[in-house]
Amino acid sequence: MPKMKTRRGAAKRFTVTGSGKVKRGKAYKRHQLSCKTRKQKRNLRHATTVAEVDSRNVRRLIPYL
Repeated sequence: MPKMKTRRGAAKRFTVTGSGKVKRGKAYKRHQLSCKTRKQKRNLRHATTVAEVDSRNVRRLIPYL
């Protein structure tokens, strides 16, 4: 059976933590930042985990991470 290919776009966007959860960056931090409050922008800095229902699909895209 051949090796599975990693989806490179997904590999750049997601990482797997030590406990096996999938980590992602937050959206809405690229442009139009002048109309967002300081608090909004500060809370967008930190990464968060992917929801459990979606993590199975993401793990299929990145089988070796």
